[in-house]
Amino acid sequence: MDMEGTPTSHGFYMPGEFESHSQTWLGWPERPDNWRNNAIPAQRVFVKVASAISKFEPVTVCASASQWSNARNQLPEHIRVVEMSMNDSWFRDTGPTFVVRKNSSSTSALDGKVAGIDWNFNSWGGIEHGCYQDWGHDLHVARKILEIEKLPRFPQSVILEGGSIHVDGEGTCLTTEECLLNKNRNPHLTKAQIDDVLKAYLGIKKVIWLPRGLYGDDDTNGHIDNLCCFVKPGVVMLSWTDDETDPQYDRSVEAFSVLSNTTDALGRSIQIIKLHIPGPLYMTDEEANGVLMVEFNKL
Repeated sequence: MDMEGTPTSHGFYMPGEFESHSQTWLGWPERPDNWRNNAIPAQRVFVKVASAISKFEPVTVCASASQWSNARNQLPEHIRVVEMSMNDSWFRDTGPTFVVRKNSSSTSALDGKVAGIDWNFNSWGGIEHGCYQDWGHDLHVARKILEIEKLPRFPQSVILEGGSIHVDGEGTCLTTEECLLNKNRNPHLTKAQIDDVLKAYLGIKKVIWLPRGLYGDDDTNGHIDNLCCFVKPGVVMLSWTDDETDPQYDRSVEAFSVLSNTTDALGRSIQIIKLHIPGPLYMTDEEANGVLMVEFNKL
């Protein structure tokens, strides 16, 4: 059911990622131009991740028609496997942003306490700068998930991926200027306008804009989820290095400076936990040769 108005106008807000939730949705990897050796090694890892999560909550895995049987055969029986077309498996970015409310609003026609935001998507940058040229299936992932769960849908034309935002569930959102202000996302919107959209749709009161994301994150143009996240209200974990020759050093220092000189939506100073990142990681020849170098468009 498509809703009019914004989630905030109906009493919804985005909870913190660390809060209790009822289910996890995953996409099944398949693209040979992104996942080496026809995604076979990645699929083994996804099975382990899904199995681990399923010990604590229900898990649904979505796989394309050509991969449904393969996914069903590899995953434990108690994990639900749903056939769904997609261009790739990054459901954190293409799936819905779930929002909740503690009490039904007297001004809202909705009775439920969970809904979803269906953002626009352009493959992290569009035709010229995106990760792949055809993202037509990805555009429908969020809506399909919400229809399967029979949850209200708040459509939004602004291009935004789930990995580009992080909230504390108490009114504060973290994001990066490098991503949300990138000309390959929403060039027609100003920083203030994007700020307003986040407040209206996530139910937040304050956006903390960090300048840049993690060094080398060219695929997403600096998503916040690689750099910094809330571990609880008032406390963040920040990717860090003490090596001044590391190209990440300046990025971490500038983020630390911003966080140290601001407060959250409730006026609290922010405690920063430094998470030291590994040194450079290199792909082996075997790994590189396992990736198809021509774009794959048959999902």
